[in-house]
Amino acid sequence: MSKIDIQRNHSLGRAQARSAVEQIAARMAEKFGVDTAWDGDVLGFSRSGVDGRIVVGDSDVRVTAQLGMMLGMLKGTIEQEIERVLDERLGRA
Repeated sequence: MSKIDIQRNHSLGRAQARSAVEQIAARMAEKFGVDTAWDGDVLGFSRSGVDGRIVVGDSDVRVTAQLGMMLGMLKGTIEQEIERVLDERLGRA
């Protein structure tokens, strides 16, 4: 299994960062059929071939995921897209 671990700093505050992650989650659910659920400030997400979480902090967001064999072959592309979306939604702190 391939692992993804991406952390981004932000200056939005926890509430705005959580709102940004909520928008990202809605897009993931719509585009990729990903199931999501909040547990405090941690958004868990899963679908066939991926299981992960997004932790929202006061000044950072961390995305971790385990990719199955098929998605593991696309790890670099997936990481680039996650980084692009985080930078777009959170800005560069």
